[in-house]
Amino acid sequence: MKIVIVAACPAGQVTSQIAARLTSAAAERLHWQAAYETHAWPGGRGASATVVTAGNEEPLLAEQTIAAADWLLMIDVPAVLADDARYAGKRQWHAGARDVLKAPEAALRRGAQEAIEYAAAGLGSVIISAEVAGSEASQSTAHASSIAAWVTAATPMRVVAVTACPTGVAHTFMAAQALQQAAALNNIALDLETRGSVGACNPLTAEVIAGADVVLLAVDIEVETARFAGKRIYRCKTRAALKDPAGALARALAEGKVERVADDSVQSVGAAVDQSAMVPRAASLYQHLLTGVSYMLPMVVAGGLLIALSFVFGIEAFKEPGTLPAALKHVGDAAFMLMVPMLAGYIAYSIADRPGLAPGMIGGALASTLGAGFIGGIMAGFVGGYSARSINRGLRLPASMDALKPILLIPLLASLITGMVIIYLVGGPVAAALAAMTHFLNSMGTTNAVALGVLLGAMMCVDLGGPINKAAYAFTVGLLASNVHGPMAVTMAGGMVPPIGMGLATMFMRSKFSVREREAGKAAVALGMCFISEGAIPFAAKDPLRVLPASIVGGAVTGALVAWLGCRLVAPHGGVFVLLIPGAMNRPWAYLGAILVGSVLTALVYALIKPRVTPALPA
Repeated sequence: MKIVIVAACPAGQVTSQIAARLTSAAAERLHWQAAYETHAWPGGRGASATVVTAGNEEPLLAEQTIAAADWLLMIDVPAVLADDARYAGKRQWHAGARDVLKAPEAALRRGAQEAIEYAAAGLGSVIISAEVAGSEASQSTAHASSIAAWVTAATPMRVVAVTACPTGVAHTFMAAQALQQAAALNNIALDLETRGSVGACNPLTAEVIAGADVVLLAVDIEVETARFAGKRIYRCKTRAALKDPAGALARALAEGKVERVADDSVQSVGAAVDQSAMVPRAASLYQHLLTGVSYMLPMVVAGGLLIALSFVFGIEAFKEPGTLPAALKHVGDAAFMLMVPMLAGYIAYSIADRPGLAPGMIGGALASTLGAGFIGGIMAGFVGGYSARSINRGLRLPASMDALKPILLIPLLASLITGMVIIYLVGGPVAAALAAMTHFLNSMGTTNAVALGVLLGAMMCVDLGGPINKAAYAFTVGLLASNVHGPMAVTMAGGMVPPIGMGLATMFMRSKFSVREREAGKAAVALGMCFISEGAIPFAAKDPLRVLPASIVGGAVTGALVAWLGCRLVAPHGGVFVLLIPGAMNRPWAYLGAILVGSVLTALVYALIKPRVTPALPA
């Protein structure tokens, strides 16, 4: 069967796209051929008519496509559009978007049976074909009334969303703001929870979740999903939600699926087990790693700053027992002792939920004790997590004994497996490799240091908080546990360059920037000083082919200067403000100079290559 879907929802163009895509996907599942076009509601919000068919965008569906269709599904289409001559002589069936979104396949089956023929007869009129007789005559009244169903479609769809990024500082809240703005513009009721560095803000209640049509998880780390059992869930990265928030909401409503949700050993009733989830994918491995880093980061920040405070009284003042510097150093060292177990434990938690915490942390503590450091901790986290998950899914017990799994069997068996792997397979070789790498980093000459600085500085500017940026950052944070502080200084400096550079560019060449761009530039400077690379995203999203190369050049130069000057940083976050703590940075003025040089270079490069006439930044 061939059908054409026409959507013109008064709630906005996004709602039309959602309804059209969802029904098109449902038609494919029924082995029907479907094409669709969406229209702006007359006098309302939305773009002009568009169509997506076979991946190509065209102004409208070709008349041949409409002519070949067996019938037309009209979603919230008003009489003035339904009466269009392009649809003359075709059977039509009208439905509201809300009904279609709730049960698309049922709507299609009903439409195939109840569609009736229309003929164009002037603006605003509806003429039922004379061929409609008998039982179909009784349908005509319902069909005519369904044309007015767009009024009820104005009732907003309800979405609950969670945003979370590894550091919980920038992407979490920027993505949340973008989603809230897109939802308001497209008549979508959105309840949003942010899981940032200070924990959950505006936590979703059980009542709000129960009333939602779909759950949108815009997250770069794993978050608890047991509370969403039985709800349709759609996942994307915070970066995707930030770049295209309306599209993220549309895809969530159209493509959300009920997932297998685990709460310890209890699975959601009726949810299908996704066997592909048993096989680790590169994307999921990276997400698990970032989850561990996000939980570990506060420990590293606290430990690093406490150790730096001990240096205020003198570089070796902590060696005197019973003094305040000694106490500060002792507390800082305790935080660093917990760094690797925390990393491993929450990698395992991301993989296997709470049953993974014990084997992960035990493996991380073993890795730390054996000298395998953060690399051994990463391995311990993955071994502990996947062993706990495999035992949880593979071990079948009678219902009366099932409660023993999460509190006895999984911790015991998974910890045994993880411990044996770390002691006999991982600990020795990784400890030797880490010692060799630490020796190389501490003893490398100026040339090698500068080359590493160029590499790390450029990586911090490639995707502004994306995977490459986070990979470089996670690598240097891990080195802090081995008392290698130079690379940390490079990555923080490199990450500050893009937003500061964009802000300076708006000051150097004011005539090339709109008023709104200059205001965004001021905000970018403030974010850059706080080591939030995402402050440059508004500029990069609009002009990536110029912004990113200019940022990479500045970041690479800054990284080279920081390495050449021998700057060392003991704290993994805080931007320029961490320099106010004596001892956190060995050469603060040289460090600030390197950041300024790279930022000015980025600003000059971008200001020179940027066209003079540009539209304003999007709100």
